[in-house]
Amino acid sequence: MTQLIFKIAARALWQAAEAKGVFDGAPIDHADGYIHFSTAAQVVETAAKHFMGQNDLLLIAVDADLLGDALIYEVSRGGDLFPHLYASLPLDTVLWVKPLPLGSDGRHQFPEWQA
Repeated sequence: MTQLIFKIAARALWQAAEAKGVFDGAPIDHADGYIHFSTAAQVVETAAKHFMGQNDLLLIAVDADLLGDALIYEVSRGGDLFPHLYASLPLDTVLWVKPLPLGSDGRHQFPEWQA
């Protein structure tokens, strides 16, 4: 069974990655030295904490099993282990990309997925 991890990214940033053929991360990823991901259990809280009220975002599902040793689960918020990728993200590891629209309450409306 595929282990999914999730990245939330601005549409323009993701479109640039698609044109380039690889995702090098968002500004926060560059600053921290790795690409931040969340598990299915963490991604809703990540959106609320870091992306509240932001429009034009995408939810990107990645097959964690294809990332090899560059993917490390490290302690972060609340002692949870978060997936961090210490490399660029190859686009062939992406399973799907879906819009992450805002609801009237300012929270993002997540699509359903098989976690």
